[in-house]
Amino acid sequence: MATLSVKHLLGIKYLDEKDIQLIFETADHFKEVINRSIKKVPSLRDITIANIFFESSTRTKLSFELAEKRLSADVINFSASQSSVKKGETLIDTVNNILSMKVDMVVMRHPNPGAGIFLSKHVKASIINAGDGAHEHPTQALLDSYSIREKLGDVSGKKVVIIGDVLHSRVALSNIFALKLQGAQVKVCGPKTLIPKYIESLGVEIEPNLRKALNWCDVANMLRIQNERMEISYFPTTREYTQQYGINKTILESLDKEIVIMHPGPINRGVEITSDVADSSQSIILHQVENGVAIRMAVIYLLASQIK
Repeated sequence: MATLSVKHLLGIKYLDEKDIQLIFETADHFKEVINRSIKKVPSLRDITIANIFFESSTRTKLSFELAEKRLSADVINFSASQSSVKKGETLIDTVNNILSMKVDMVVMRHPNPGAGIFLSKHVKASIINAGDGAHEHPTQALLDSYSIREKLGDVSGKKVVIIGDVLHSRVALSNIFALKLQGAQVKVCGPKTLIPKYIESLGVEIEPNLRKALNWCDVANMLRIQNERMEISYFPTTREYTQQYGINKTILESLDKEIVIMHPGPINRGVEITSDVADSSQSIILHQVENGVAIRMAVIYLLASQIK
């Protein structure tokens, strides 16, 4: 059986293209499973997985939990969003206490970039990064690429623009790594203050003009403004942001071609995207949610197969 080149999923930058294709092929199989009348497989009956979330999450946590249960794993949920766990030692203590219950795999979201990498060096369990600060969110990028592949047949050669708050987005960075690895062309679009200075070093172009970006792309991946990560104001008003970088039906209909609209959620309707766009036939937002379960099943299954 083919295996991943890594023992943990800490970030897309640690994967190679073969890993991504293996995850996609495995997800194809699991997508078929979750569309059956009996949606469970006994693949991971002997595996125990702990979901440890130090930041609040609804969609990602539910998606992981559903994926784990579809694979028949035993699941422990630990929510530390109200806890004062901030320091590395405390993080290790917390996780080691959970691992002493004979846990095989940890799915972790943490506000500090690199928390998963740090943890992987100190514990024996397999670690899946469910988002570390504004650093990476690998399963989101995988499900985004998988959704593009499903809609357009392939990711290679496609033109993808990531629009919005790139600076604070872990989704953007993971997407850039994943898309470039698969041979897509990537541009970012948004206010200058929300585009990281290093972005061009990743082989990504900056397009400040929304209309030019949309005319260029095959796929537009919309990001929300992450107010919770902002300590200062990065643009004058939300209204002004929406006028310059929000997508509505009028803009979409004025383009020369039909483009695919994506969003990692949660959507701020009326800010980065209007309801008539989010709910339109060009949007694959709900497909992304469905594909999230299949992708997470694939990642968990492939990593679990390496557990001795």
